[in-house]
Amino acid sequence: MKTAMSIPDEVFEGAERLARRTKRSRSRLFSDALKEYLARHAPDEVTEAMNKACAEIGDAEDAFVSSAARRVLEQSEW
Repeated sequence: MKTAMSIPDEVFEGAERLARRTKRSRSRLFSDALKEYLARHAPDEVTEAMNKACAEIGDAEDAFVSSAARRVLEQSEW
């Protein structure tokens, strides 16, 4: 989809430099930037992804990790 937008000159110039340096089109650069912005500002999606990862990993206790965490906590000043 094509769209038109207004952005400050310094943002456009920075985008031009980055597009050239990374050998991407301006359209690709703006699309990638907007995707990243949307991902950062969609907390429900981040939470859902984290919940999915935790479900896949499971909650099996690892004796080594528990022991190491205990030692670190015991040595930490609260």
